[in-house]
Amino acid sequence: MIISRIATSLIAVFGSLVLVFVIMNLLPGDPVMSMIDPNTATPEMIEALRVQLGLDQPLYMQFWNYISGMIVGDFGTSFANSEPVLPKLIAHLPATLFLTLMSAVFSVVIGVTLGVLSAIYQNRWIDILARLIALFGISMPTFWSGILLIMIFSLRLGWLPAMGSEGFLTLILPSISLGFIGAGLIIRMVRSSMVEVINEQFIVTLRAKGLSERIVMYRHALRNALIPAITIIGINIGELMAGTVVIETVFSRQGLGRVIADAILAKDLPVIQGAVFISAIVYVTVNLLVDLSYSVIDPRVRRSS
Repeated sequence: MIISRIATSLIAVFGSLVLVFVIMNLLPGDPVMSMIDPNTATPEMIEALRVQLGLDQPLYMQFWNYISGMIVGDFGTSFANSEPVLPKLIAHLPATLFLTLMSAVFSVVIGVTLGVLSAIYQNRWIDILARLIALFGISMPTFWSGILLIMIFSLRLGWLPAMGSEGFLTLILPSISLGFIGAGLIIRMVRSSMVEVINEQFIVTLRAKGLSERIVMYRHALRNALIPAITIIGINIGELMAGTVVIETVFSRQGLGRVIADAILAKDLPVIQGAVFISAIVYVTVNLLVDLSYSVIDPRVRRSS
């Protein structure tokens, strides 16, 4: 079972590389022309640079050269500044991973807490509030929520810094903005699962045995309701990683997302492909751990697998 999941994960990583390579080559624009002054460059200079970068080769050869180099840890050199790609990505990766982790913690804590309370106190004020928060979280784009948070907590109240990457305080607003969408999804999923579990026969039996409502809700009902919610949490990690491209730009943070945004504008293919590869590895690793966690939360999954 584990081997098949690992194989599926590797296929997903390879598929993401193929997809990004195809999309970037279909987009208009020539990376060579973004590196030189078209007013002074001669056709011979342009062609020489294309040969130097390997862009004169067929697309399948360009892709093969990249994949074969990546297997041995060579991600190539940046088109923009001729620097090795891998050290640059590794240097910016921790900041993005920490931002993603903080956003995931925020979305899980807020999502699970409000989802459970919404299910327990159905049609009361806490239920209405939780559903409104979920609606706003799902509907509001991250760049817009980020701008609103900057306007309120930085410009008007002056509580938190609006931009930068230094210190813990600079993480708070980006984490909230990035994790708000995930929180909305988790609230809805946990509430729906909890409502369904609460109406199950075994919950009625546990109550009939005299167990306290807290034990019934949090030890038994919540544990069964978390299975579908964990799937959303695993998927949410990928959404958070992708969202750093926007958030790190809005909050002027230095990270992998900002590197990807700059590379897309410059059509720096080696940087984009390397960043996507690392992001895909993180995403499939998290989802593999999520799949394995099912058997820990619910032993029935382990017995059936």
